[in-house]
Amino acid sequence: MKFLHAADIHLDSPLAGLHARADLPPGLLRGCTRRAFAALVDLAIAEDVAFLLIAGDLYDGDWKDFSTGLFFAEQMKRLARPCFLLRGNHDAKSIITKDLSLPPNVREFSTRSCTTHELGELGIALHGHSFPNRAVPEDISGGYCDPLPGFLNIGLLHTSANDPGEHETYAPCEPGRLALKGYDYWALGHIHARQVIQQRPWIVFPGNLQGRHIRETGAKGGSLVTVEDGRVVAVEHRAVDTLRWALLEVDATANDDAALARRIADAVQQALSGAEDRPMLARLVLHGEAPPHPALATDAARLAAECRNAAIEVGGELWVEKVRLRTTPPRATASEAIAPLRAAFTAGLDDPQLVATLLADFAALRGKVPPPAREGLDLPADEAGLASLAEAAWQEVAAALAAEPPG
Repeated sequence: MKFLHAADIHLDSPLAGLHARADLPPGLLRGCTRRAFAALVDLAIAEDVAFLLIAGDLYDGDWKDFSTGLFFAEQMKRLARPCFLLRGNHDAKSIITKDLSLPPNVREFSTRSCTTHELGELGIALHGHSFPNRAVPEDISGGYCDPLPGFLNIGLLHTSANDPGEHETYAPCEPGRLALKGYDYWALGHIHARQVIQQRPWIVFPGNLQGRHIRETGAKGGSLVTVEDGRVVAVEHRAVDTLRWALLEVDATANDDAALARRIADAVQQALSGAEDRPMLARLVLHGEAPPHPALATDAARLAAECRNAAIEVGGELWVEKVRLRTTPPRATASEAIAPLRAAFTAGLDDPQLVATLLADFAALRGKVPPPAREGLDLPADEAGLASLAEAAWQEVAAALAAEPPG
C-alpha cells in the first residue's frame, strides 16, 4: 500500500514581480501552481496510492473568484480516492473557502481540536488539527489524540517545528516530542524546503509543490510513502513542479568578456542538466575580484541574453529573473583616489543607531507591499543583509565613477 504526502500547494499564488515581464512566454507563469497540483494527482493515480494527504496551505488566502475551488474539485474527482485535508495558516485566513462545499472524497480535519479518521480496511488512523485562524503561536501537538492500537498511526501537522526563523512561526514544536507521541509517520507542512527530520518514526516536511521565487530553488513535489506489513518501509521524494528556480553564481574575476561568457554558459548547462527537462527561471550572480566596469553594472540585458543563448545551445529553456553584481575591486588595482570616498560610503554602517533606523525603514517598506509580492522581495532584514546591500550599492557607484570621462 502507498500514500502520497504533500503540503504548501498555494493554489493560484502569483509569482511576484514577474507577470509584467514582456520577455517571458505568457504560458510560463500562468497557472503553474495548478499544473503542479494536476501533476501531483497524476502521480497519485499512476502509483495507485490509497489516499492523498495535504498538510496545510492548499490555498493562498482568499480566492479572487470561485475558479480556484472549482479547479480543486475537478482534480479531486479525477483523483477518485480519499484526500485528507488539513487547514494551515494560509487556508485559515480564507473567507470564501467556507462558502463552497468540499468534494465528497475530501475529509477535512476539525479546527476545534484534534480529530481522528480511521481507514479500518487498511489499518490506518489519521490524526490532525486544522488551524482555526492564521495566528497559532502555541504548540498544538500536545493535544493530539493517542495512537490507536493495532493501526498505523499518521499525524498531520502544519508547523514551523523548531525552525531558526527562516519561516514565520506557527504552531512551533520540538520534533523529539513528536517522536514520543507513538505515531508511525508525521506528515508535516509549512516549511517549503523538503526535510526528513528523522526516520524512526518518520517525521517529514515534503516541501512546497511549486517554487515561486528565488529562495525556493531545486526540485519541488511530494513524498511517496510505501507501507508493508503495517509499517513504513520507504519515503521517496517525487518532483511534480512545472517550473524550476536556480541560482547561477559565476566568477567574474579578470572581467574578460569571452571568459565570462564561457563561465555563464557552463553555469547554465549545469543548472539545466539537473532540471529534468523543466523550464527554468534563474538569478545570475556575478562575484569575484573585477575592476569597476559599467558593462557589468548596467548591461543586465546582455548578460541575461548570454544565459538564454547558452540554454538554447543545449536545447533547454531558461530565463533570467534578475542579474546581481557581487564583485569586489582587485586590491592591486583599486584606485587610491576613490578609497576615501568608499570609506565614507560604508562608515555609516558603524553607527548602530543609523543601522537600526535603516532596518526599521526597510521593515516598514516591506509591510506596505501586498503579501503575494512580499515573499519575492530582496530587502535586507538584518545587519548582514544591510552590509551586502551597501557593498552592492558601492559597486554601482564605483562603476559609474569609472565610466565618467576624466576632467
